[in-house]
Amino acid sequence: MTHQDLSAEDLSAVDRAEALFREGFSCSQAVLMAFAPRFGMPEKQAALVSSAFGGGMARHGWTCGAITGALMTIGLHAGHAAAQDTAAKDDLYARAQALVASFEERHGATACRQLVGADMLDPVERQAASDRGVFTTLCPQLVRTAATLVSETLAVPRTAP
Repeated sequence: MTHQDLSAEDLSAVDRAEALFREGFSCSQAVLMAFAPRFGMPEKQAALVSSAFGGGMARHGWTCGAITGALMTIGLHAGHAAAQDTAAKDDLYARAQALVASFEERHGATACRQLVGADMLDPVERQAASDRGVFTTLCPQLVRTAATLVSETLAVPRTAP
């Protein structure tokens, strides 16, 4: 599936994720908020749940927040709520692994620090990244990629009940 193959609803969610990021929400918030209403989760709740994951998990520079927001979203779609539901767990992990691998293939890394080229905990480095335009050029692309990958994942029916 390519970006051109996405439904109007999915393209709208991808655009919404980017718009939310540009409004000032973190990358993790933007991705989860764009899709959460499909699963009965209000945007405000999605914003709260994902709010500590921006900047690679509370600015630690670890996994890109766009990815963590995407993983939360596919958890809403294909996750499991029963500890013994190993089929759903395996299906979810396969989806999550494929999403992360696709993101890494497209961008060369999954760690925020590597992607933005800055230590997000260091205010001087974070400002330097901002001055380079990272948060207005690169990060919106990362959000779009993650949201597109979510859309592609949502198009695949769950294999477990």
